Amino acid sequence: MTVAPAYQVLADRLRVEIISGQLRPGARLPTEPQLCEQSGLSRSTVREALRLLSSQHLIVTTRGVNGGSFVAEPDARTLGDSLTEGVSLLLASGAVKGDDFLEVRRMLEVPAAGLAAARREPHHLRELEAAMFDPDSASLDDRIAAHAAFHLAVAAASGNTLLCLVVRPLYTVSDRKAAAHNAPPPMWRVIDRDHRALLAAIRDQDIDLAMEIARGHIDNVRPAEVPPQHTRIPVPGVAALKERPL
Repeated sequence: MTVAPAYQVLADRLRVEIISGQLRPGARLPTEPQLCEQSGLSRSTVREALRLLSSQHLIVTTRGVNGGSFVAEPDARTLGDSLTEGVSLLLASGAVKGDDFLEVRRMLEVPAAGLAAARREPHHLRELEAAMFDPDSASLDDRIAAHAAFHLAVAAASGNTLLCLVVRPLYTVSDRKAAAHNAPPPMWRVIDRDHRALLAAIRDQDIDLAMEIARGHIDNVRPAEVPPQHTRIPVPGVAALKERPL
C-alpha cells in the first residue's frame, strides 16, 4: 500500500475542511508556523501543501501585513474549466466514448430545453439569436463556436446555474472541434435547422415542442458524433428510459 506524502495528507485534511464548509469562503487559514505546530511538519512541507491547494483553486495566498492564505470564493468559470480539463482527459484516453457523450447530452439538453421555454427572458432570446449562423457561408471555426454558444445559451435560459456549469465542458473540450471536422456540410444545415426550430419553440414558450426538438437534434447529430466502431449495442428497455423526462 502506497503511503501518501506528508504534504498530500495535510492538503487533504484542509481540503475536507474547505469542502465541508468548516472553513468558509474568505476564511483565513492558520499561518504557516501554526500549521507546522499543528501538524508537526516542516515549513517547506506545509508550503507544498498550500501550493497544492492553490493550484486546485481552493485557496488564494496574498503577501503583506494583512496577507496569508484564504479560502477561495467559489467561481463558476474556474470550476467549469476544471470540469472541462477532466472531460478532455477522459475523451482523449478513450475512457469516454461517443455514445457516452450523447447519452449525457440527452439527459441534460432535453430537460434544459423545456426549462428554457418555460423560463426564458428577453435577453435569453437575444443570446440565442446571436448564436445563429449561416451553414453555407460561415467558416468551420465560426460554426463550431456558434454551436457551442447556442447550447450554452439554452442552458442559461433554463435559469439553473448548476446546469450551466455542468454542460459547459460538453461544448468546450478540445475534442469537440475534432468531432466537428467529421460533420459533412449537409450536417451543418441540419444543425442550423434544428437550432432555429428550437429557438422558435423557446420563444413561443412551447415546453413540449422544445423538448421534442432537443431530443431529435441529438439523434440527428449522432452520425457525426459517434464513429461506427464506438457504437454501443442497444440494451432492451433503455430507449424508453431515455425518453422519460428528468
